[in-house]
Amino acid sequence: MTEAATTDGTAVDTRPTKIMYVAEATAHGGRDGYVISQDGQLDLKVAMPPELGGDGNGTNPEQLFAAGYSSCFHNALIMVGNRAGYDLSGSTVAAKVGIGPNKQRGYGLAVALSVSLPVLDADLAAKLVDEAHEVCPYSNATRGNIDVTILLG
Repeated sequence: MTEAATTDGTAVDTRPTKIMYVAEATAHGGRDGYVISQDGQLDLKVAMPPELGGDGNGTNPEQLFAAGYSSCFHNALIMVGNRAGYDLSGSTVAAKVGIGPNKQRGYGLAVALSVSLPVLDADLAAKLVDEAHEVCPYSNATRGNIDVTILLG
């Protein structure tokens, strides 16, 4: 079961009750190949970044994860803002996804989300960001699995 802990430590089941959409993509050649979505909307060359020994002549899974998480979190933020009666025009969410070795001889990820809500005061912005973090599917999927830091600026 996929669970996330609430602030009081209670486990919460974050699995979907109904699948509304399924994305499908296929990788060819791993980190030195290409990825293509079933519908052809995504068709990208994939390459190892220079920091990991590659030529950097293509995108990489961490960039794709950063793009997905930032857009999903931003949508969750806009949704909770709209529910509370706020127009979040001009807001942005940027994601940094880091990769490195873990203690189990594998690799792990860490995420830093930078949220800009220029039209709101800091307390209200923090409240909406916290609510978005509870709603966002990427946040729910990563909670307890990888470090996610949210910076509000």
